[in-house]
Amino acid sequence: MAATLSDIIKIMDSIAPIRLAEKWDNSGLQIGDVGWPVRAIMVALDPAPVIVETACRKNKDLLITHHPLIFKPLSKIDLSSPMGDIINKAIQNRLALYAAHTNLDSATGGINDIIAERIDLKKLKALSKPEKIETFKLIFFVPADHEKKILDILFKTKVGVIGDYKCCSFRSRGTGTYKPGSSAKPFSGRTGEITHAEEIRIEVAVKSEDLDGVITLLKKHHPYETMAYDIYPLNPEIGVQGIGRIGVIEKSIPLGQFADQIRKKLNLKTVKVSGNLELSVEKVAVCSGSGSSLLDDFLSSGADVFISGDLKYHDARAAEDAGVGLIDIGHFGSEHLVVDVLAEKLSKAISAAELNVSVEACDLEQDPFIIYSS
Repeated sequence: MAATLSDIIKIMDSIAPIRLAEKWDNSGLQIGDVGWPVRAIMVALDPAPVIVETACRKNKDLLITHHPLIFKPLSKIDLSSPMGDIINKAIQNRLALYAAHTNLDSATGGINDIIAERIDLKKLKALSKPEKIETFKLIFFVPADHEKKILDILFKTKVGVIGDYKCCSFRSRGTGTYKPGSSAKPFSGRTGEITHAEEIRIEVAVKSEDLDGVITLLKKHHPYETMAYDIYPLNPEIGVQGIGRIGVIEKSIPLGQFADQIRKKLNLKTVKVSGNLELSVEKVAVCSGSGSSLLDDFLSSGADVFISGDLKYHDARAAEDAGVGLIDIGHFGSEHLVVDVLAEKLSKAISAAELNVSVEACDLEQDPFIIYSS
């Protein structure tokens, strides 16, 4: 079955939900039209000129990268600049660009989980959790002949949103009973007698910030003197989600020996280590990319060592003072491993959706830094 960019974006959102992106980030569609057809996809770490040029030459319709092309608002598009040239090439060749950045860092099965799996961490938890959006299931009951009126009112609010779908609800028919008290003014039935009423049970999802307003609105228009309703908290999060991970290794090991194991397991030529090389390591914190912003989370986590990239001099001093260790695996080294995994995961999801789209992992990228010694 033919696919559009909109179809692939929905699949990507199931892999790395855009709601998990940090507020300062610019994940999502960078260039393109959601109606464009997609037959061939390339997955890479960076939307570098050579990668975009290669994707165009190979007639790819979509380039999915971890790092966004457009990170800050553009004041101009100069076609003679590297950014302008990329935008120009992409549009001329109808190559869409899509970025899964901090949402892929946070997502279950994302970069941090991949690193944790490669280095055999167990009992994983998020190092820094994203802002949680609570959702509730609201269930209420109306007389059968008021069903449409109440639903029309309800669907003018923000309830019943599931992904790209609005006005989502579930209804079932049944019989309710009640016995009005002496001071009650029942919609039907008599005081002191049990009434059997044909009712409709309606279920909708409601965000926490909308819940009070929706209930107030329903009570205003509901025919019953006292509206019967139930509220159940929902937890849409599956697995571990949030920036970074904390886990434990099977057996404690000295920091120096652990750092060498990390280097081998991640197929790196070198790593940088800070701390006492004889420090016993058992609890480990991980953050892909640049982890300096999570240093305080690490220091308060009880972990023995922090594995990340782009760690700074003063990070090392702070860790040294706290008696813990740091292992800097580099920005590229901590993130490039996601390319093959994401391409495979995306390919499987596309196949399950019965879409006729090929996915290729880019194999051209190299770490921009090299270790030089005379």
